[in-house]
Amino acid sequence: MADREHEHYTHGHHESVLRSHSVRTVKNSAAYLIPHLDSGLSVLDVGCGPGTITVDLAERVAPGRVVGLDAAPEIVDRARELAAERGAVNAEFAVGDAYALDYDDDSFDIVHAHQVLQHVADPVAVLKEMRRVSRREGVVAARDVDYAGIVWWPRIPALDTWMALYQAVHRSNGGEPDAGRRLKAWAREAGFLDVVSSASIWCFTTDADRAWWGGMWADRVLESAFASDALGKGLATQGELQEISDGWKEWVADPDGWIAMPHGEILGRG
Repeated sequence: MADREHEHYTHGHHESVLRSHSVRTVKNSAAYLIPHLDSGLSVLDVGCGPGTITVDLAERVAPGRVVGLDAAPEIVDRARELAAERGAVNAEFAVGDAYALDYDDDSFDIVHAHQVLQHVADPVAVLKEMRRVSRREGVVAARDVDYAGIVWWPRIPALDTWMALYQAVHRSNGGEPDAGRRLKAWAREAGFLDVVSSASIWCFTTDADRAWWGGMWADRVLESAFASDALGKGLATQGELQEISDGWKEWVADPDGWIAMPHGEILGRG
């Protein structure tokens, strides 16, 4: 049985985190699901965050019902505001628990989770709940990064330090930072009879991409929940965090800068 007592969302909801989450769309974060999105389908988006993917899903399956679910009330409010701004009248949002979804069996055609299973102590239990509320002919879709598979250039020592620290902080919070490679196994353990697995990559290399991604992490390692955990748990000093932040700025400034982040994906049925 996984230890849920120490489960804690590693990133938190600092502005530097939402800067990343708020640019996510179906195209850049759930392209593997696009062939399965049809008008009129119902969708549950588990761990919806600020709702950018959820609203995109709502626009793609309209007039089908789309529900975004997140554990953080303030983020759910932000998602509702986005839906109102975009006129996504078929999108609704609720505060909820991924371990105990407040929906009947066989409620949704698609149950989706993006970058969620890496942060829970018992991903198999969450997948079982997602499977329970999906319709018999429906699909459960999940996509997660695999941090150990991330590669970058140039080899800035501070970024090696960042990776080691990220792994330690993430695991101290009960999650699995290398979730991408495990999704297929987790889905099979959750009881899915048919699991289609795939992979995709985020790659940031242009000047604008580097400024956005590296700038976000330069701030995140100093100001977000990640920083608080690293300091509070004795995993890093303030000086070490500053060195990592400076390393990200060095990477941003280098015209040769390049990073690739692999993701695992699964479509589960049955």
